[in-house]
Amino acid sequence: MVAKVLTIAGSDSGGGAGIQADIKTFQELDVYGMSAITALTAQNTLGVQSVYPIPVDMVLEQLHSIAEDLRPDALKTGMLFSSVIIEAVAGKIAEHGWGNVVVDPVMIAKGGARLLQEDAIRAIREKLLPLATVTTPNIPEAEVLTEMTLDRIDRRKEAARMLHRLGSSYVVIKGGHGEEDELIDLVYDGSSFLELKSMRIDTRHTHGTGCTFAAAIAAGLAKGCTAEDAIVTAKRFIHLAIEIELGIGSGHGPTNHWAYRKAGVGV
Repeated sequence: MVAKVLTIAGSDSGGGAGIQADIKTFQELDVYGMSAITALTAQNTLGVQSVYPIPVDMVLEQLHSIAEDLRPDALKTGMLFSSVIIEAVAGKIAEHGWGNVVVDPVMIAKGGARLLQEDAIRAIREKLLPLATVTTPNIPEAEVLTEMTLDRIDRRKEAARMLHRLGSSYVVIKGGHGEEDELIDLVYDGSSFLELKSMRIDTRHTHGTGCTFAAAIAAGLAKGCTAEDAIVTAKRFIHLAIEIELGIGSGHGPTNHWAYRKAGVGV
């Protein structure tokens, strides 16, 4: 039976992040991808030029259509833009009893453009995280969600504990913005920590890394992997996507979504 994964996120006209990155990741990992679009963006590797939110009724209609015919085996959320959309999406996830929920709390684009309204932070904490199987903030996002400064590993561990208390079964605080020589993704399951380490790659082509990583986790969960195995596979997937770069665009270029398969890692 084909595993199905739903992404609820914004559209990236440049193709490197958002819905487009998620669908590419799903395809590479042999799951069937579906989408509910929350916002349209005009963007490229140089930045985000415009953001147009989709009316909440249309977001709900997309989710209703999915629920009627194509129940997802896992889903991920990305850019949800506003508290109204977050609350509506959380309500539908709960209503339909959808599980294997990966929350990527997208807030700021690589070029610095804000992709989440201020009033949406509380909605993520109170409405979305209690539904999350895995949440995947980077360090700046985790700082916003916890209102802590996370310049050390011990502080990131405390932030992970806080996010777990808010409801997420697994917390992955990604280490790309850290200052350690190694890149350390910190995984917390409510009782113990796992540090996934990798060498830092000197490149500016990292657009869409967060979206791709979360999408890969969702794909793994949809296929029946444990959360830890899905996270470890997603780490390999995104590391190769950055390492074997496409090198396109004049700014923060996209990652290479077919690198994992072409490197012979498998699915």
